[in-house]
Amino acid sequence: MSYVLYGSPSTASLCVHWMLLDLGVPFELHMLDFASREQRSPDYLRLNPQGRVPTLIVDGAPVTESAAILMLLAERHPEARFDVAPGAPGRAAYLQTMVFLANSLLPSYRNWFYADEDGDPEGAGAIRERARLQIEAAWERIDAELADGRAFLLGDRKTAADHLATMLARWSRNMPRAATRWTHVKAYLDRMRQDPGLREVHRREGLADWIDG
Repeated sequence: MSYVLYGSPSTASLCVHWMLLDLGVPFELHMLDFASREQRSPDYLRLNPQGRVPTLIVDGAPVTESAAILMLLAERHPEARFDVAPGAPGRAAYLQTMVFLANSLLPSYRNWFYADEDGDPEGAGAIRERARLQIEAAWERIDAELADGRAFLLGDRKTAADHLATMLARWSRNMPRAATRWTHVKAYLDRMRQDPGLREVHRREGLADWIDG
């Protein structure tokens, strides 16, 4: 199996780029130039009408939404054990965590970073403040779950949830309260930042901030 990933450095494509590296599968990488709004070009909009990243070409067809792509890749490569198989213990927790990250944190970050662009600029401040509260509440919840000392979000092995959550934690690095301000989340992220795949994706995307604390 081979894939084509369309992304841009430090965006939502980072977690997919990371998982592809972890899987060790062949893939082509096309980094879009956001400065020239390449993501709004007619050619790209034919793949992703929203003009966002990531888009992964799977068997010749485009797949969008980072959480969905992670879950699909994990399912297509069960040998990596990045998901929890149907019927296996922990399946419900896996699905719940992926949907929580996708439904709670991803949209809130979108509101934080793009409040001016996506809505009424006059109301952007209120939207951004609401997003901040939602993001901090989510990290509060994750911190409580990590308080039992587990190595990863779902226990003793890395799953797609860790790819997604770690990327989202990175996005908080310049916010009023970064994810690393929560004790158990910080310990978790300190471990994740030593992950060879995550460090390699930072190198490939030219990202020097955050990865070393």
